[in-house]
Amino acid sequence: MTGPIVMTLLVRNEEDIIEANIEFHLAQGADFIIATDNRSTDRTRDLLLRYARKGVLHLIDEPEDDYSQSSWVTRMARLAHQDFGADWVINSDADEFWWPHTGTLATVLGGVDPAVGGVRVARSNFLPLARFEGKFHDAMVVRDTRSVNDLGRPLPPKACHRATPGIVVTPGNHGIHGGTGPVGATDEITIFHFPIRTYAQFERKIALGGAAYARNTTLASSVGATWRALYQQYTEGGLRQFFEQAVLAPEDISRALQSGRLVHDTRLKQFLGRLRDRGGAFGLWR
Repeated sequence: MTGPIVMTLLVRNEEDIIEANIEFHLAQGADFIIATDNRSTDRTRDLLLRYARKGVLHLIDEPEDDYSQSSWVTRMARLAHQDFGADWVINSDADEFWWPHTGTLATVLGGVDPAVGGVRVARSNFLPLARFEGKFHDAMVVRDTRSVNDLGRPLPPKACHRATPGIVVTPGNHGIHGGTGPVGATDEITIFHFPIRTYAQFERKIALGGAAYARNTTLASSVGATWRALYQQYTEGGLRQFFEQAVLAPEDISRALQSGRLVHDTRLKQFLGRLRDRGGAFGLWR
């Protein structure tokens, strides 16, 4: 078995997904959450505070607007070791659900070779719908088996790591420096990824994040390349067209399901449905 697992979250305006993310990971073996809220204007911060009051979340308010993601996540990852006694640290985004194929995250990470300092975990995209009502996880149940990013490139994995005081988390949470050993790979966890849920959510994400990247003069232009490219489309009025192209028509989904490119995947829907029925880990989830 492993010691405490601490998950870090860097969020901004994620009220449609943040409760599901927290409830899921607490139920799957995360012991504590460190969340940095970066200028949310919706209910995100209020929702985080509910878990802070229950003693399972530490909230950091980050007022800067230059999306210094690597620095902010590194700060949380080091805090996980120094102040919260973490054994493993999972650096996640609000739209990522770390799904263990057997057992829990605790049992999977507890079985990792002690010489390994971290593991890379593949991501798999769930496709957006033109419109839906209710919770995203009830509606978005079609998953891509060969996931790509928004520029059509292979979707890179994310890394989680053993806690250590000198850790540095690279941009995008894709890698680490200063770990306790080499970074391996695992096929015992898959990250279910929901990057595009509604057009309003997607447009807000690209508009705010893209502008923040543009204000940051210390980052290389290659950092956040996907976000920067979509922000350019946004400023040129082409983001709606991009979204509409990302949404598949029913006949396209049917053909892709028959070919095996897409699969129906209701595991997250069913898991969160059971959690929601009993109000979540603390009876907070409405």
